[in-house]
Amino acid sequence: MNEFEPQNLLELPTCKCSLGCPILDRLLDGGIPCNSVTEIVAESGSGKTQLCLQLLLTAQLPVSRGGLNAASIYIHSEFPFPSRRLKQLSSFLLSSSSKDPLDRIFVRAAHTPGELLALLDRAEYLIARSVNDSFPIKLIVIDSIAALFRSEFDNTPTDLKRRSALFFKIGAKLKLQARRFNLAVVVTNQVVDLMGSGDGANGVRVGNYGGLYSSGRRVCPALGLSWASCVNSRVFLSRSDEVVNSGGETEGNVRTRRKMQLVFAPHLPESSFEFVILKEGVFGVS
Repeated sequence: MNEFEPQNLLELPTCKCSLGCPILDRLLDGGIPCNSVTEIVAESGSGKTQLCLQLLLTAQLPVSRGGLNAASIYIHSEFPFPSRRLKQLSSFLLSSSSKDPLDRIFVRAAHTPGELLALLDRAEYLIARSVNDSFPIKLIVIDSIAALFRSEFDNTPTDLKRRSALFFKIGAKLKLQARRFNLAVVVTNQVVDLMGSGDGANGVRVGNYGGLYSSGRRVCPALGLSWASCVNSRVFLSRSDEVVNSGGETEGNVRTRRKMQLVFAPHLPESSFEFVILKEGVFGVS
């Protein structure tokens, strides 16, 4: 088959990278699939980066434990790489005899779409070289895509057209690399408040846009419909704060509830699970 022909994800044999929790793995029928691009979208503080760090570690696990027995590439666009939190998680997710987890993670920063494209070109060389290694590169994480487009473009027809062209170029490159090297690709995205009565961005429904809420606000993924067409699957993380009464006259405590929701995927129905973030990692609540 020509590598540029449309692919049927339902028929592609694929391995998967565990999310690090059997409950959360059920959301994606076993974990993050290789050969495709999975987006994790949420507002700040919902757990996107925490989940990405967990994936960097589970990718290093043997296939028998749900991993890929592989190294990873992590491209960050906003904050410094949280190496301290990664090492904390590794003490729970990896055996004490494991090497330093950072030895199997290539970390780079990108601040513009051009820098990201250049890094993906370099990544392709690294991935190709690693194919016969004991720990080949099998996971790419980009955290986050929205930050790259925050300030470089104006709301003019020319800039919007240029922005869409970059979306398609980045999306096409990620899908091609995922397919060519059997990679799991994860991209995080942010949300924007959804105004008006339409079902989605500009009144066009994508997945179940109409039912996305976080922190009591109706939201939709940033970057609009053009970017939505560049990913194969979309996972939405939401949070809500509720007051838990203490039973006395004193004010109740605030508890944060979190939910992971599959918005769309070519091979799976919509589903959702509550989850918690602990020092040991991110875990689903049955």
